[in-house]
Amino acid sequence: MDRKVVLLVEDNPDDRDLTLRAFERHRFGNEVVVAEDGQAALDYLLAPADGGRPRPLPELVLLDLKLPKVDGLEVLRRIRAEERTRLLPVVVLTSSAEESDLVRSYALGANGYVQKPVSFTDFVEASRHLGMYWLVLNRSPPRDDA
Repeated sequence: MDRKVVLLVEDNPDDRDLTLRAFERHRFGNEVVVAEDGQAALDYLLAPADGGRPRPLPELVLLDLKLPKVDGLEVLRRIRAEERTRLLPVVVLTSSAEESDLVRSYALGANGYVQKPVSFTDFVEASRHLGMYWLVLNRSPPRDDA
């Protein structure tokens, strides 16, 4: 089985560490690339890598909404606007309980919306479910990463 890359877009160091620890604890064995702001996420997904070729796309993007430089909703809008990333699975992973954020995320093409649990135990369990579904059970559409 190929090692699947996850792009975690998260500016909060505590939430980043919790997510990384949860994935490690459940031994998903995925490479997790971290982008600490929205611009870094867009650069990773859309800008050419060294040699001018695009990077291979991640299997999944876990996207916070409240980000510096470019907010999560704009990142999502730009992901869906590009042919190459249009079908990329994006799950919003946020502390926001605002219904407007939920509705706007789905309107912009989010594949899921998960409110971050407050307790460590619940966060780890939610991360396990996310990883199990998106990285083990889900089948993504074929794509040409070139």
